[in-house]
Amino acid sequence: MATLPPETILPQNAAAPASGAAPQPEALAEALVSLHGQAAAVAMLARLAPEPVEIGGELGAVIARAAPWQHALVEQTVADCAAMLDTGLGALGMLVRRGQDPAAPALVLWREYHAARAAMISVLDPQA
Repeated sequence: MATLPPETILPQNAAAPASGAAPQPEALAEALVSLHGQAAAVAMLARLAPEPVEIGGELGAVIARAAPWQHALVEQTVADCAAMLDTGLGALGMLVRRGQDPAAPALVLWREYHAARAAMISVLDPQA
């Protein structure tokens, strides 16, 4: 386990996102809202109660205080989660169209998303 903070471990080119420009906090917050919508669809298929939407003021402030390397990691995590949920929702939709119960695989997808989201939040706010 590393004892140095991530900003001293990451190579210089890893501190900036691949696009070359630092992601804006507003854009990250919007991406998180979109991700939350996809996750809500998965939760519904998994027969879970919908989560309240808490994305906004406090999270926006946490994103605004984050370092550039944190923005880059969150941007990558959001992109990865969106790809995972897009693919998963497509597969779950196929199960529904076939008349099969999507609850079990939807629950597995939800748990994967939930773990990724928890890791992303811990990157943004280590005290959380």
